[in-house]
Amino acid sequence: MFDLSGRSALVTGGGRGVGLGIARVLIDAGATVFVNDLVAERAEAAAQALGAGARALPFDVTDFEDVERAVGETTGIDILVNNAGIPPAMRPVQFRTMPRDEWAPYVDVNLYGVLNCVKATLEPMCERGWGRIITISSGSGMHGDNIGVSIYAAGKGAGIAFMRHLALECASAGVTANTIALGMMEREAQTGGEEARTVTKTMASRIPVGRLGAPDDVGYACAYLASNEASWLTGQTIPLNGGSKTS
Repeated sequence: MFDLSGRSALVTGGGRGVGLGIARVLIDAGATVFVNDLVAERAEAAAQALGAGARALPFDVTDFEDVERAVGETTGIDILVNNAGIPPAMRPVQFRTMPRDEWAPYVDVNLYGVLNCVKATLEPMCERGWGRIITISSGSGMHGDNIGVSIYAAGKGAGIAFMRHLALECASAGVTANTIALGMMEREAQTGGEEARTVTKTMASRIPVGRLGAPDDVGYACAYLASNEASWLTGQTIPLNGGSKTS
């Protein structure tokens, strides 16, 4: 089950963190994975670490011409995982005090990045009669939080809405479109120190399963959504959060 042999996948933001975990699991399932990152050196290092099943494909998801150029260099994309995103600010910022010139990145990457990559890959999927589009979003795009992430949530929520409608537009062509809404995840920055361990322990204590999400957790969900076995699942937003509240 969940055999992706012969399939090619593009994982945006795959140079580290969640994206790297997704790429690793898809390769283990048999796919050839194009590892995207804005930083070419990071994409190349990740592809080298992942082995023979990986190819580096650096480009800027916010630049449609750059996306088209890069996708055109591949032999075709069967599975698109829109993972690249701008995370919420490290410090909470209420909308009323957030400068307008700080809005754009959250929309450009979290929404337009998704639109650009879908536009560049969708038509060939429809022509072949098979495709999988998976967008990695956030629980903040599904429910309100008073923690200063409103602009981030706006971009993520817009991506969720787009995927729901896209799924219906391309369902008859054999292409599915689904979203995974993540809860609290491990952060690469939390690599050591008593303060980092305390923060991690506090966050984990709020999650019913007792731990933060790991990159491979997201990868396993993507492997299912990318598989033939998931052909009847489309237009859905799936919370992946260890049992945390979703509304």
